[in-house]
Amino acid sequence: MEDRYLCKAKRTDNGEWIIGGLVRYGFTGREKYYIVPNYASDLYALEIDPSTICWCTGLRDKTGKLIWENDIVSFEDTGEEGYEYKEGFDFVNKAKVEFAEGRWSLTDFASDNSGVMAEMYDHAEFMEFWQYCEVIGNVFDNPELLEV
Repeated sequence: MEDRYLCKAKRTDNGEWIIGGLVRYGFTGREKYYIVPNYASDLYALEIDPSTICWCTGLRDKTGKLIWENDIVSFEDTGEEGYEYKEGFDFVNKAKVEFAEGRWSLTDFASDNSGVMAEMYDHAEFMEFWQYCEVIGNVFDNPELLEV
């Protein structure tokens, strides 16, 4: 299965993350969600907590790790425009990966003084940016990473 069609979520039986294809069974309001792992046939599906579903971006961070929706990434940041060249201003920022306005973006920045925020509206430039990020956790297992 191609990376961008993968999703992951926490299993209902043990809380472990499982990666694969998403399946929904049942009637509206009573449906259950399952993931069919990549290594299994369609007859083998594990029930998951739908509130933890995360879609794969199809992108990789600077270490080669896949980036998922709701991941927390860290990146070197220069701050607002005009501060890029001031010595000692560079810092490491963190943000959450989200799908918004028809594309992958970053939200919930640890610092709102981010030079990256301006790049988000230049799609080509922002897509290039992902290779400089590093996944450091996710909002379910590590929410404290976004606390200031």
